[in-house]
Amino acid sequence: MQGKKQFNEKLFLSFQLSDRVPADNFYRRLREQLDLRWLYKSTIKYYGTEGQQSIDPVVFFKLILIGYIENLNSDRKIIAHSGMRLDILFFLGYDLDEQLPWHSTISRTRQLYGEEIFKELFSKVLGLCVSKGMLSGKRQAIDSAYVKANASMSSLVAKQIIEDGEQYLQELQDDEYGNVIEQHSNVMKDDRDNDQITRSRKDSTDHHHSWKKEAYKEMPGGKSLPRRPDSNDSEESRSKFVSNHTHYSKTDRDARVSVKPGKPRQLNYTMQTAVDMGSHVLTNIEAHLSDRRDSESLPQVLTNTISNLEEQGLQVEEIAADTGYSSGKALQSCVANNIIAFIPNFGQYKAERPGFIYHKEEGYYECERGIRLPYKKTYQDKKGYYKKQYRSSAKDCGHCPLRTTCIGSRADYKKIEDTVDKHLYDQMYERLQTPYAKRMKKRRQATVEPVLGTLINFMGVRRIWTRGLKGANKFMLGAGAAYNLKKWLKHKEQKVKMAVMAIRRTIEGLCFHLLGLSQTLRRQSRQPKNISITF
Repeated sequence: MQGKKQFNEKLFLSFQLSDRVPADNFYRRLREQLDLRWLYKSTIKYYGTEGQQSIDPVVFFKLILIGYIENLNSDRKIIAHSGMRLDILFFLGYDLDEQLPWHSTISRTRQLYGEEIFKELFSKVLGLCVSKGMLSGKRQAIDSAYVKANASMSSLVAKQIIEDGEQYLQELQDDEYGNVIEQHSNVMKDDRDNDQITRSRKDSTDHHHSWKKEAYKEMPGGKSLPRRPDSNDSEESRSKFVSNHTHYSKTDRDARVSVKPGKPRQLNYTMQTAVDMGSHVLTNIEAHLSDRRDSESLPQVLTNTISNLEEQGLQVEEIAADTGYSSGKALQSCVANNIIAFIPNFGQYKAERPGFIYHKEEGYYECERGIRLPYKKTYQDKKGYYKKQYRSSAKDCGHCPLRTTCIGSRADYKKIEDTVDKHLYDQMYERLQTPYAKRMKKRRQATVEPVLGTLINFMGVRRIWTRGLKGANKFMLGAGAAYNLKKWLKHKEQKVKMAVMAIRRTIEGLCFHLLGLSQTLRRQSRQPKNISITF
């Protein structure tokens, strides 16, 4: 007989969330094992003694963790999604008839709490991973990714142009030989954080970008510009071709214009991460301005990573990163922290000069004809980099048969310039030739890149909901804590699963052995016994 379900909603019923959430449910296990009561003491300084009660700090942090775990990209979606899930309500400590906090309460509370609370949360979760022996901390893989800011390209405005003036500070420095380093009289000032730009810098930037107008025609663009009735649709749909030197966002001053090949220009932040190579656990995550090179961010990333692991009693010994992290200051920070780094040198580095030999102890170059190019001076170029100059004399090069191919017809002498940190680049070049360095490169790619992909595609980090660098840092710290929590629970689950599988294999092997033994005894019992009598 065919059945037919009838539904009549009951006015009263007996119901408990704990009876409906399975014992192996993710959020039930997280509720039982994660203790966040320390938040009450850490956040008490943000509240007064009178007025209405705020949202429970534990509930707030549980809600933002749910947003990352469930890949939700807004506070509204977190509240709507949580209200429809019995396991999440049980994790939050809310019953069916209780009203969840308003989504605006989450936004205001996120702004209220300082970065130190989010850093403490990340540190506590990292400590949980360390307590289970998930990581050793010796080898770290470092990489970065752009995360879209909560601002559109239409919010960009041009910086105010001012006339050139006395804006460069001269500092006298000495080189290793005691000679005064020549300072450039017109070093380009870093004006990315200012709302003003000099006229000479504006003209220089426009000239530099002029060649890209044709190159960017085939690049994809977003609908960032307002359309005019008499305009070309294809031109208006392309993102503004602007620079951080000439424009800034009114909506989010810390959001910077950046672009990757094949993608439209947009306002982003940079997510810098450090991942343990042995366990894929995040040991550091932080937000940086997206107009900063990775090499500029490495000293701070390295310092924070070392600090996070030292709090857990671990020590960093080696790091691996890509070419974008290569610079003199970055390598200096690795040496200062006694870190063995594996960072490929940038493209302009030359391991050797064809036709010239460098004598390290004496400090000069020698050409194939035996002419010396001694050290002349250390100077600062227009971009602010310090270089060493080695130069021959016009007398030595005047009658050289290789003059045309070596220095050309106009120059009178041969000049070779090296960065003052060349010895660090040379050490790195020699280190990268070893088989161990090649293995480290593969391990770095297999470690940190999947972690970045998981955060961006499956944990709601495709776009930042907050504004400002501090807000972006809170957002990324919360994402890192949620990622490590999942790794933490999964690690325990794997250990239990492996133990169960080992017991099962042992039982199956024992059963197979007993079955074979019983079959052997049965065959022997069926065979006729030969009885021989000897007289």
